[in-house]
Amino acid sequence: MAEVLKRTVLFDSYAAFGGKTIDFGGWELPVQFSSIKAEHEAVRTKAGLFDVSHMGEVVVSGEGALSFLQKIVTNDVSKLKDGQAQYTAMCYQDGGTVDDLLIYKRGDNDYLLVVNASNIDKDLEWMKKFATDTVLIEDKSSSYALLALQGPIAQEVLQKMTDEPLADIKFFRFKENVNVAGHDVLVSRTGYTGEDGFEIYGSPEAIVALWPAILEAGKSEGVVPAGLGARDTLRFEAGLPLYGQELSKDISPLETGLGFVVKVNKEEDFNGKEALSSQKENGVPRKLVGIEMIDKGIPRTGYKVFLGDDEIGEVTTGTQSPTLKKNIGFALLKSAHTEVGTEVEVEIRNKRLKAVLIATPFYKR
Repeated sequence: MAEVLKRTVLFDSYAAFGGKTIDFGGWELPVQFSSIKAEHEAVRTKAGLFDVSHMGEVVVSGEGALSFLQKIVTNDVSKLKDGQAQYTAMCYQDGGTVDDLLIYKRGDNDYLLVVNASNIDKDLEWMKKFATDTVLIEDKSSSYALLALQGPIAQEVLQKMTDEPLADIKFFRFKENVNVAGHDVLVSRTGYTGEDGFEIYGSPEAIVALWPAILEAGKSEGVVPAGLGARDTLRFEAGLPLYGQELSKDISPLETGLGFVVKVNKEEDFNGKEALSSQKENGVPRKLVGIEMIDKGIPRTGYKVFLGDDEIGEVTTGTQSPTLKKNIGFALLKSAHTEVGTEVEVEIRNKRLKAVLIATPFYKR
């Protein structure tokens, strides 16, 4: 029997905007509305609105909340002030990644964690393994839906719908109970596109109402609904990892270049600390690098990379970059062969094609 795909609360409205859906980690989500290139371009130059309600929301509270989080994540949660967000990772003891996530500090001993959709059950099970009786871990995923309004005009468009001065919400900051077009929502200046923008968390009812309202408010400025296809090309150009490709149980945050979220100097003995400290000290066995094709071909996920006869790793994500108009990819390679400018070969359909290692991120606004 075919698996029944999960749907977000906005599913019924996709068709009205021409949404074409695909199976994404067990969810039936729009890959595109008009075209991936047009939506990508809109986000880089104006703004796009994404339904990301499939993401998971977990509330961690109670007097032991901070010490619990310090044990299970790699970043230093004690540095967070109320109204701040932090990007971090949960790791296994060997340094492999359970998930990458955002932590929002709502108040003392009150944190909202946002985890990847396909990892919700696994993450909850992992967290509960380390919870003490002074911590409450609640899966609130069904209480929230989530929109991402991303692009250079995101603030201008959203500002039409609220009296809250959005310019005051700085990068990686958020505000709760913001009234947007009559709905109280959490507005966070975060995103996954490399552009300015907001993520808007609200009740399913609020998000169902805000999806068409925001598109209408931004219509004359060129705001468009955008799908997963553009979300992927945007995050990739901006050098942001995707769990299951650049991060996994076999790939540590350090191999992916996320050293800034791994605080081996924090006092707490967190999961994976020993393995990650050793990687920091002795260097990682593999490194994520940028790769640009010299020969004609697109480097796709899983394609093998060679240096002479030596297989040195594989492509984790690759595409024709809509912004740069080049065939580029991320590749996880043996560290000894990761110098920018190194010429390598990518095996595409049984043919080895020339490529060169380049610096990342591929795009910075």
